[in-house]
Amino acid sequence: MEGKLVERLEAAVARLEALAAGGGISARGLPDSGGDDMSSDPSIVAFDDLMDQYAAKVSGAAEKIGGQVLDVSKLLLKAFSVEKKLLMEIKQTQKPDMAGLAEFLKPLNEVIMKVNSMAEARGSEFINHFKSAAESLSALAWIAYTGKDCGMSMPIAHVEESWQAAEFYNNKVLVEYKTKDPNHVEWAKALKELYLPGLRGYVKSHYPLGPVWNASGKKVSAAPSKAPQSGAPAPPCPPPASHFTSEPSKASSSQPKQGMSAVFQELSSRNVTAGLRKVTDDMKAKNRTDRTGVVSTSEKQTSSTPSTTTPTVKKVAPPKLELQMGRKWAVENHIGNKNLVIDDCDAKQSVYVFGCKDSVLQIQGKVNNITLDKCTKMGVLFKDVVAAFEIVNCNGVEAQCQGSAPTISVDNTSGAQLYLSKDSLEAAITTAKSIDINVLVPGATSDADWAEHPLPQQYIHVHKNGQFETSPVSHSGA
Repeated sequence: MEGKLVERLEAAVARLEALAAGGGISARGLPDSGGDDMSSDPSIVAFDDLMDQYAAKVSGAAEKIGGQVLDVSKLLLKAFSVEKKLLMEIKQTQKPDMAGLAEFLKPLNEVIMKVNSMAEARGSEFINHFKSAAESLSALAWIAYTGKDCGMSMPIAHVEESWQAAEFYNNKVLVEYKTKDPNHVEWAKALKELYLPGLRGYVKSHYPLGPVWNASGKKVSAAPSKAPQSGAPAPPCPPPASHFTSEPSKASSSQPKQGMSAVFQELSSRNVTAGLRKVTDDMKAKNRTDRTGVVSTSEKQTSSTPSTTTPTVKKVAPPKLELQMGRKWAVENHIGNKNLVIDDCDAKQSVYVFGCKDSVLQIQGKVNNITLDKCTKMGVLFKDVVAAFEIVNCNGVEAQCQGSAPTISVDNTSGAQLYLSKDSLEAAITTAKSIDINVLVPGATSDADWAEHPLPQQYIHVHKNGQFETSPVSHSGA
């Protein structure tokens, strides 16, 4: 404890000496701005303490690992350094508009985008490290909070929510390297401490309501837009012609008639019956001998035979397996595909399976909700569900839960086999308008067969004591 206190005192003395020397570089290697040294501000000093206490642990663990983990850790710490510089500039800058704020935060965004590009790359064995760093860096965006109407959570809540998204991948690092390499475990734990309690405590102490801008400071201007290539602006469109004329109206007799009067005038000026043929007596229907009132058999067949038309071909939408808006996995229109796999998912995402037939889907992770809609002979293998597993409008589906599922719902379905694990035996199963629903549970021992339990689909309703009592129908063998 005394050693840490001595180190902090020495760091404070070094900063005071730098101030006395009047140098142009602050204690943390950032250029001074406007002649006023912001490094002695309490919030900046606290940020330096945050870096010394927590960021140094991340850096030390990353140096032990080396390679790509060290590279992404350097970018992460660079983002924190850029945030410190922005906090110093905020104290000397007026609050900008949205365009100016985007330009002001551009240096921080550029570093975060570099980390995101590493997280989006495939094939690395450290992909969980990259995603942990990328998701966690969104916590630094608390600096963009401008008020309740900005669309963001409060700064403290934003830091906590950002880490919750990153913790999913951080836990994967802990589990994967728990017995393989303690340096990776140290790195994952240090990364969490950097945000909780590190950054959260800093924001709570100094900026619980967001950054404080300087009303009398310098202005931030948005990036200038590109000038048009052509020097002269495009000419305006000509105005539409007026519906009214400025000339005085002439007498109606001197102008041709318009509207319906012109039509009647045209009809009256012509002999409308000039081109018609005269109908003689032998041409009248009652006097024709080639037609009778009897309908022949051939005519009946001809009239009853439907006209030949091209058969309607039902359009089949293309198969789809994609993550939409980062929240919903859409699995649609797969036929005969036994190798559908979702392996990169988290507890905030849902899975929606629609219109699939004779296919098998594996969900290798914890998700919030799973829904099967209008599927036939579909198999689903999943681990854990936070909310519910739902089957709607399906025929002949099978589902196996390897983890836990608090609720299972079956609606308007004909034929469903539900395999439950020992962790999901307490699941609440709800059925409606469904038949042939069987639930299979593990036996008493690992070698025992699965026990099958058909869910009832017939019920008896008996009026007793002023209300109806419902019980399933039981069949007894002869």
